[in-house]
Amino acid sequence: MDRTTTIILLAFASLVLGAMATAIFIYVIVPWRRRRRAAKEKAANPAPTQANSPPEQPETSTPAKRTNNVKQHSLFIIFDQPSERSDERLAEWLREKEAHYEPLKKVFLINGQQPANPITIANAFLPGELPDLFRDERGSEAIKGISLIVKPPLRKRRNQQMIVFVELAKEAATLFNANVLNTDHQAATEETYAQIIGE
Repeated sequence: MDRTTTIILLAFASLVLGAMATAIFIYVIVPWRRRRRAAKEKAANPAPTQANSPPEQPETSTPAKRTNNVKQHSLFIIFDQPSERSDERLAEWLREKEAHYEPLKKVFLINGQQPANPITIANAFLPGELPDLFRDERGSEAIKGISLIVKPPLRKRRNQQMIVFVELAKEAATLFNANVLNTDHQAATEETYAQIIGE
């Protein structure tokens, strides 16, 4: 076998070995790397656990867990006898609480203890908008109820705004002889309030 033939055979062999190495890389190494990357991402972002998902039966999880996983607290104050007089009383109550009107969202905001996280007062019925009662604006019919909305604190001990939130709901319920409903549209109880406050 002459030298040229040997060189050609060596070149061919190296091509074959290169092709085999490429095939091994594509069919073995690449999928392995993908599985490893997926495992790392899964470890960094675990799937939602039962504690993070909404409970199937209301009021079964502990108050601390509910408070930490809730994006916002809502209470619905449904007026017993909505009328023009209840609209006027609502305007007076909002003034007493030093609420201010947000014309873009058509809601009132109450600063409470944490102005950076105000309590929103919206219409309890869709589309959730309130007229500017301070300017004597009126809807086509009396307001039937309001919803109080607030974001929970990042730290449980900073719950002053939650206390204000619950007090406002109780006060409005008394003032308007209203029913207070939770986010599941069930009657709010002292346990509901305790969960919101985070006790």
